[in-house]
Amino acid sequence: MLLIVILRYTNVAMGLTKTKNYTEAQVDLSKMVKVLGHPARIAILQSIIKTESCVCGDLVTEIGLAQSTISQHLKELKSAGLIQGTIEGTSMCYCINPQKWNKLKEKLLLLFNSANCEDSHCC
Repeated sequence: MLLIVILRYTNVAMGLTKTKNYTEAQVDLSKMVKVLGHPARIAILQSIIKTESCVCGDLVTEIGLAQSTISQHLKELKSAGLIQGTIEGTSMCYCINPQKWNKLKEKLLLLFNSANCEDSHCC
């Protein structure tokens, strides 16, 4: 007996975020915060900040992840604009992008300071 199963693929937009319901500032902040949602990226940023200069290739040893994994995380951080890269010889060097970093800091401070948690009368 031969049983043939035919599966049909339907392209249904399920679970898409309705970004039109939010301000541009809300969407921008959520994208930047999403990039920070992985501990490896936090470790990479902390390492770059601690170095106080461009980091060229030392991240693999310091963080303990594979080069390809580090590269993927660096790509995400760079796409979000939180870091910037320059080519030095045969290696790519990364440092904090001060303009984007300060913009993120300002937006987060506005969000955090908008709540009066000290005198909160809510549940």
